Amino acid sequence: MDSKFAHIIVFFLLATSFETLMARKEIDGPEVIELPKEFDSNLMCEGKQRWPELIGVPTKLAKEIIEKENPSITNIPILLNGSPITLDYLCYRVRLFDNILGFVVQMPVVT
Repeated sequence: MDSKFAHIIVFFLLATSFETLMARKEIDGPEVIELPKEFDSNLMCEGKQRWPELIGVPTKLAKEIIEKENPSITNIPILLNGSPITLDYLCYRVRLFDNILGFVVQMPVVT
């Protein structure tokens, strides 16, 4: 019985200290990071850059649609959802993430 009481006391102590930390964070204000304008994809790349309508479409058909709607896209790798990727940004690349059935599962965007 004493160990349950001790656990409850520890829980409340942790909860009150967490609340204090959260309140302090709100007082300081949120930290906002602004990217320079040269990293804004709308300023850098030409043509359509997002295809939300392709989620659920067969991957090969999605690739053809992207090539037709934005001819400047020349690199369209098809990756299994969850595959590791590099974090570089290229105006001529759109990654298509598909499932094992061959359907697009993430919104294709210029990356």
